[in-house]
Amino acid sequence: MTSLAATGLARPHRWLRAHPLAADALLAVAVFVTVMIGTAVGRHSARHPPDGDVYLLSALACACLILRRTAPRAVLVATSALTLLEIVTTGDDPPRTQIAMAVVVALYTVASRTERPLVWRIALLTVAVLTGAVMIFGRPPWYSQENLGLLAWTGLAGAAGDAVRSRRAYVAAVEERAVRAERTREEEARRRVAEERLRIARELHDVVAHHIALVNVQAGVASHVMDSRPDQAKEALAHVREASRSALAELRATVGLLRQYGDPKAPTEPVPGLGVLDRLVDGFTRAGLGIEVTASSVLPEGPGDCGDAAGAAAVLGPLPGAVDLTAYRVLQEALTNVHKHAGPGARAHVALLRRPDALRLTVVDDGEGRPEGPREPAGPVGGHGLIGMRERVAALGGSCDAGPRADGARGFEVRAVLPVQGRAAPTLTP
Repeated sequence: MTSLAATGLARPHRWLRAHPLAADALLAVAVFVTVMIGTAVGRHSARHPPDGDVYLLSALACACLILRRTAPRAVLVATSALTLLEIVTTGDDPPRTQIAMAVVVALYTVASRTERPLVWRIALLTVAVLTGAVMIFGRPPWYSQENLGLLAWTGLAGAAGDAVRSRRAYVAAVEERAVRAERTREEEARRRVAEERLRIARELHDVVAHHIALVNVQAGVASHVMDSRPDQAKEALAHVREASRSALAELRATVGLLRQYGDPKAPTEPVPGLGVLDRLVDGFTRAGLGIEVTASSVLPEGPGDCGDAAGAAAVLGPLPGAVDLTAYRVLQEALTNVHKHAGPGARAHVALLRRPDALRLTVVDDGEGRPEGPREPAGPVGGHGLIGMRERVAALGGSCDAGPRADGARGFEVRAVLPVQGRAAPTLTP
């Protein structure tokens, strides 16, 4: 298009592309003029000038080219028949094969719009019929220059049409691949955006829900004992202040991570892990939830077991960052659910077991709670905590289950298995 614009032909080119019938009519006129020029030049060497039948046949053959796009094969048959008629009627005169220009254009059109195996059969048949006719009915010798020229022109028309068809097919395939690749990139971008939004939602839920639950309980205690026991109310308010400060700190850290997008030195996950499990347990303990923590390890290089939260990290040994964070978030969500649903005076038991290939977490409560316990409500509100917990574990290739206790006792149980070495987690067993 740049070259056309430089020569001032861009506008006519666009008009001709928009009006293909007019373009074919102009082509038919051009071919007819070419045939007439060739005939006029050839008559000087002829013993008899061409009669009116030659001009009539040439006009009819060129007029057929107007329909070459709508009926290419019919046009090829018509132009070939008129050319054969012209060759036969010339008798012993020098063969005036200029009319074959219409056949050349028609054969090119057919070849550019038909698959290769069929194209070559049509081209060979056309070349054989026309060349054979001119060699038989034309003036000897049969190997004259004009006869060989007709053979070359018709063969070249078929080859050129096939080349154009192949080129169009190649360009169409390239464009299709480009469109498919662009669509794939867009789908991949949407998928990544959705995954990132889900990850951010999980982080914000884990950061806010736990601390807000503690703040709510302590605020309720303070309001209840404000008049009768002001000292206890002040203590509850102090817990509220500490829990809100922790929530703000974690929320600020999470927002800071979102602002550091693209910084290779910035951390990609919040920092909590099992190393601060004692702080998590202490917060729930001050809110009135009794928690017992046991940690054990079967690693040959680590200690055997521990009965408090402070020493759990040492017993379990070093963990991958993603596993450490996920374990902390699972425990945080499970204990928050126990605090919210298990009822007053409930107790929870947290068991951590480190194996060479996986870390097993179990949180069991003994409270009555609501009938559905810590499960997700059936309605559209709530339930994001357990969903996020399962998504976190599944992202690491692990498994997570939450439901009534396996031994049939009162309360609920949360069990999770986190692979430590990147392999699929073993199936949960009671």
